[in-house]
Order: sequence, then structure tokens, then C-alpha cells
Amino acid sequence: MSGFELDGRPIAFRPGQTIGAALVSAGIVSWRTTRLEGRPRGLFCGIGVCFDCLVTVDGRTNERACLILAEDGMHVTTQQGSGHEHC
Repeated sequence: MSGFELDGRPIAFRPGQTIGAALVSAGIVSWRTTRLEGRPRGLFCGIGVCFDCLVTVDGRTNERACLILAEDGMHVTTQQGSGHEHC
């Protein structure tokens, strides 16, 4: 199995899996909070239509975890709100 990191935690994935699928397979069901109320979000539609599964991937904010194929060595971080608060 291959792996990437989510907030420093190793996450295994199978070839062809998206980041979202790998997180759900690892038992992680939420990895983002909403901008105004801080509510947890994760995989919802699974096809890139909604924005519930947003993560930061290698410094790029607002990436949809359901669309990005997992790769060895990726640094994925949970995202708070819009992902632009630190700018």
C-alpha cells in the first residue's frame, strides 16, 4: 500500500483511490469545518458537485478530496472555513 499524510498522520491508500476515498477507508469521516459555524464536513456527493470535502493539498487550498487522486508523499491538511483565513 502507498501513503500520504493528513495533518501529519499517515494514511494508506490503494492505487486509483481519491484522497476522500482513502480518508473514509481509514475511518475519517470529517476533515473540514464550515466558515461561519465550524460544523464538520467530509465526503457528501463524492463527485465534485458540492464543496463539503475541501482540503489543502501540498499548500493548495480548496481542493476537492473526492476528485484528487491520492499520491505517495502528499501533504494533506484539514481546512478551516474557506481556506483563506491565513492570507
